[in-house]
Amino acid sequence: MKINLPQLYFSKLMRAIVEFEMIENGDHILLGISGGKDSIFLAYAMAILRERLKKEFRLSALNINPMFRPEFDVSPIAGFCASLGIPFATREVDIAGAIRGQAGKKACFTCSYFRRGAINRYAKEHGMNKIAYAHHHDDAVETFFMSLLYSGQLTTFSPVTYLDRMDLTVIRPLVYFREDELREARKYHGCTPIPSPCPLDGKTMRQKTKELIAELGRDNPLIYDHLASAMRKSSLGELWPAAKNRNEMRETYYRYMNHCD
Repeated sequence: MKINLPQLYFSKLMRAIVEFEMIENGDHILLGISGGKDSIFLAYAMAILRERLKKEFRLSALNINPMFRPEFDVSPIAGFCASLGIPFATREVDIAGAIRGQAGKKACFTCSYFRRGAINRYAKEHGMNKIAYAHHHDDAVETFFMSLLYSGQLTTFSPVTYLDRMDLTVIRPLVYFREDELREARKYHGCTPIPSPCPLDGKTMRQKTKELIAELGRDNPLIYDHLASAMRKSSLGELWPAAKNRNEMRETYYRYMNHCD
């Protein structure tokens, strides 16, 4: 299979790889492949990097079947990975059952927790040292905005994360791609994404956040860019100090309340 990308796409890919030093000689990188448009492009892009970088590294791919529905055919994705020379495997993880058994917990959190755990275990069992996910720039901005709105924190995922308990490094080579660019990328790789098996697809908190950003952007086209800028540590301005607890305020409280001559 002849593989190639336009210079704009390759430049965005290389910016992430170089800026965050994602790939080294001897790496064996496991690609998390759901079969959606993002992970398909990840496999394609990583195969191109394997050809063009002056680094010796290996690629493998893993799909997690969350068992949301009986029919979940990943054979087209397996064939696509084979055409790229990337070994492909799939594993069943009863995430659907885990969600039913944890009533009250958010389904997306449970799904992500069990999916990541299964991928981490597979990587360790097969001697891999890195895991690559297909999170893109919109994902990072949405995560940042969701964290502010729903948890009161200024945080998002990092382009590179070291998991010290597992001795694994997670990389996200697509962090400089916009979602629309990955949607357009099908004309380069030619692979049709498989439908998401998630019963909540299009109805999640993330989808609501995506729509809110788009709505705000209609009045102020700079909304997205401002959120993206705010994700950087260099953007922090003047913030309130951390809240004090009762013990920390007790002495000051008595100084205010007790009579002093």
